[in-house]
Amino acid sequence: MPADHASRRMALRAALADRGLDALLVTDLLNIRYLTGFTGSNAALLVVAVDDADESGTVVCTDGRYLSQIAEQVPDLRAEIGRASAAHLVAALGGARSRWGFESHVVTVDERARWDGLDSAVEFVAAPGLVEQLRMVKDEHEITLLTSACAAADRALADLVAAGGLRPGRTEQQVARDLEWRMFEHGADGIAFETIVAAGANSAIPHHRPTGAVLASGDFVKLDFGAQIGGYHSDMTRTYVLDRVSDWQRDVYDLVLRAQRAGREALAPGVACADVDAAARTVIADAGHGELFLHGLGHGVGLEIHEAPGIGAAAPGTLVAGAAVTVEPGVYFAGRGGVRIEDTLVVREQTPELLTLTDKTLTVV
Repeated sequence: MPADHASRRMALRAALADRGLDALLVTDLLNIRYLTGFTGSNAALLVVAVDDADESGTVVCTDGRYLSQIAEQVPDLRAEIGRASAAHLVAALGGARSRWGFESHVVTVDERARWDGLDSAVEFVAAPGLVEQLRMVKDEHEITLLTSACAAADRALADLVAAGGLRPGRTEQQVARDLEWRMFEHGADGIAFETIVAAGANSAIPHHRPTGAVLASGDFVKLDFGAQIGGYHSDMTRTYVLDRVSDWQRDVYDLVLRAQRAGREALAPGVACADVDAAARTVIADAGHGELFLHGLGHGVGLEIHEAPGIGAAAPGTLVAGAAVTVEPGVYFAGRGGVRIEDTLVVREQTPELLTLTDKTLTVV
């Protein structure tokens, strides 16, 4: 199923009309990819609020390096060629008095000032987050890519464990590189983010970077990783124990697993994002460890590894059907060890759809 970029632009036009804007100048490259399919490193896109069926007023701009790529990836829109792509569109199309929204959350002060120096009658209006709001609801094409990325990560981890890749004597860095290569073997275009492998006391550091630390018998080993396919990211965390497990490790693992289940079960359209966080956080707080849950419960995932919606104690807004999110509670005992369990899911009208399928039962390897 190919991406329907024209439908995405149509939805954006409706949002522009609601804001009283004549157009939106899109400069964020991921937003341009979402709206057109273009994957080059330099581009700008002008989406006109009221446009004919052939979208004759909507224009994409890039530089000469991408002449053939723009023609191949965006055959349905008029293309302009200009090195300073946003300024080129302002100068070329800004002759009539009109109100253009711009992505004020990504445009620099210097770039914005440059537009005022061009021969343009445009009134620029800050319009942050319009495309990101659309991106929050994934269509089935996007969910297919997310599912593939999650499957690549699941299979890579299964291979790593089956091959004895989690064992005393290996370093965190060795495990991370091994896991990453296996994701490529299962179809990943890239890794979703810097892989976290944290063993022993390092597992109590939420975003520990792999080092030469050596895995040892009795360690918690926390792996937080993901694959990227077609621009879409997966995100999963699993925590294992090497060789032997102690009572305190069983207790903390069971606590985090119960909290994670409560968070997953709270996912539903219309539920406040802060309430989803509370569903999991309350489980941990009631066990007396609320101060050891050091981060939000989750985040949206898609073309970015962290995107809307955020799921945390102070997160605004409510969930919507079609949002892809993570649920990732953790409990961290500094200097001793910690547990995080994370899945990627899609919010559905009924039960949320689980995309990361690796078993979450406490596993001793």
